[in-house]
Amino acid sequence: MTLIVKNNIRKVVKELDKENAVSSVAEEVGPELERKVEDILEKAIDRAKANNRRTIQARDL
Repeated sequence: MTLIVKNNIRKVVKELDKENAVSSVAEEVGPELERKVEDILEKAIDRAKANNRRTIQARDL
């Protein structure tokens, strides 16, 4: 499953980099970001389950 879109990473980096110090994004950033997002979501799922909820909420992140 793909949550992260490579073109969006570049766009967000450009928006966040106010000083324009970063000019490109390495290929390995996308897969690593994908893994981190999946870890965050897995923990959120566990927390929602622990609280007897079927809905992930922002506080679960």
